[in-house]
Amino acid sequence: MIITRTPLRVSFAGGGTDFRDFYKDYGGQVVSTAINKYIYVIVKKRFDDRIYVGYMHKEIVSAVNDIQHDLVRETMKLAGISSGVEIVILADIPSSGSGLGSSSSLTVGLLNALYNYRGKAVEPEKLAREACQVEIDILGKPIGIQDQYIAAYGGFKHIYFAPDDAVQVHELNLDAAARDRLAKKLLLIYTGKTRKAEGILAKQRQKIHMSISVLLAMKEQAAELKQALEGGDFDYLGQMLGRAWENKKKLADNISNNEVDKLYKTGIRSGATGGKLCGAGGGGFLLFYCPPEKQPDLRKTLNGYTELTFDFESKGTEVIFTE
Repeated sequence: MIITRTPLRVSFAGGGTDFRDFYKDYGGQVVSTAINKYIYVIVKKRFDDRIYVGYMHKEIVSAVNDIQHDLVRETMKLAGISSGVEIVILADIPSSGSGLGSSSSLTVGLLNALYNYRGKAVEPEKLAREACQVEIDILGKPIGIQDQYIAAYGGFKHIYFAPDDAVQVHELNLDAAARDRLAKKLLLIYTGKTRKAEGILAKQRQKIHMSISVLLAMKEQAAELKQALEGGDFDYLGQMLGRAWENKKKLADNISNNEVDKLYKTGIRSGATGGKLCGAGGGGFLLFYCPPEKQPDLRKTLNGYTELTFDFESKGTEVIFTE
């Protein structure tokens, strides 16, 4: 039996520049961090040749092609496992539409578990690249490639996407004390709604040719944020998040809605200096940057919403149990 644990992520800047339709011409970059909320994948040998898959639903099938869960089906094919396994998926948060990169974390975690089940340890780069292959090339999902890399590598990263498809992953130069100070200024508030990211991202992708100037600005924000954070100017993040959110809403008309806008404005009035909706938009989690002395007021104002407490995670996907 193998159990993997794969972190979710919070992306701060550059989201959208990781679409191939953009970075193949202009290059892309993001600043993103893994957090200590996880997707767990358990892979266990069965006594017979059937395949059992447990998640929100249960499947028991005789052939890989009969599996309805598309990520399980395609990662099993890629890892070369065709029968006689049980796969169970567990998550720390709503596993779909959270905006915290859960689908890509699941794909990376599945590949890591399945390869280790076969006795093969695989490097983060291969896990990230093959997760992109599964989600984008095989399943045709209209998504970028940042989530797969932060899930595989973990840490607080600046990731550059080159036009030739090379991906450069660099850890930000922040010591433990600096990371702790920064984490204490961030809050994740659950909007109470999840959404299917693919519809939003499909519209965003269709409009990339009309959004080049916005995406170039978002790419530059990622470079500026890296410099500011490494220089100790954490308050720049609060200022930048607001600008990044306004830019993000220009990429598609369904990224925000009246309820999200109202919640965001309430957070700003209550002491946050900036914020953004995580992930594709439409629902999930709102990230706020808020000075610690203002946080009691913000929490009081938003007491009808659930806060997800978190910290930064230095590790990417890992095997936490093997038998």
